Amino acid sequence: MPETPHSSKQKPSLHWFEEWFNHPLYLEVYSHRDNNEAASCIHTILSKTGFDLKEPASLSVLDMACGAGRHALELARLGYVVTGNDLSPYLLEEAMKAALNSHLPLKLSCCDMRLIPANALYDLVIQLFTSFGYFDLKKDDQLVIKNAYGLLQDNGWYVLDLLNPLYLAQHLVPQSRRSVGELCVVEERAFNGDRITKKISITPPFGETVIFSESVRLYKEEEIRAMLKKEGFIVVDIVGSYQGESFRENDSPRMIIFSRKG
Repeated sequence: MPETPHSSKQKPSLHWFEEWFNHPLYLEVYSHRDNNEAASCIHTILSKTGFDLKEPASLSVLDMACGAGRHALELARLGYVVTGNDLSPYLLEEAMKAALNSHLPLKLSCCDMRLIPANALYDLVIQLFTSFGYFDLKKDDQLVIKNAYGLLQDNGWYVLDLLNPLYLAQHLVPQSRRSVGELCVVEERAFNGDRITKKISITPPFGETVIFSESVRLYKEEEIRAMLKKEGFIVVDIVGSYQGESFRENDSPRMIIFSRKG
């Protein structure tokens, strides 16, 4: 695996996601994300796509931004042929450790989601847990969708999980403070144009506070539909939660879009 990058002071050219997702504190701060949530999400995806009625071993899945592998490992546990991709060597190492500990087959690749090579074609490409909208330019988000289209078999499914901007606007918590083990974590959230930003300050019991940031572009339903259509996708359904509830523009926290390759 490539070496883990150091702090942003030493590597000023790093994007926020390259620095933050490759830092060991990332998994500590988000340790409350559990496997039950991932299992619920995967159950909804398999049900909506009809894959739950097919032989798992006959179907290949790519998790475009798998992180530490929660969703990819659940799919592997169910018998699907799974490849997990991520840009963070650290998170990929954690995913591999989890796969080995659970004796699960899991292929992994370390690649920018805009540039994943089509060395194999998949029946399902998933992009979950707000792993879209990271780049500075909208055209780069469009490239991600284009790449997903090129990685799919004919009639393959692309499942894209986004925040619902209208819900978020009504329920934004500007600041929160919590303890994670011995760490004090303060999170400050704000809208910045069409992006939601978060400043994360982490203070250990001894030592200096370290600060990371997150910045995600938000897309309204009509805009993301147009981006998908541009690449040839056909939007089949949208659900508003990991449990598969119908999408309601003002009331659903998530906007999980199910598209097929046309």
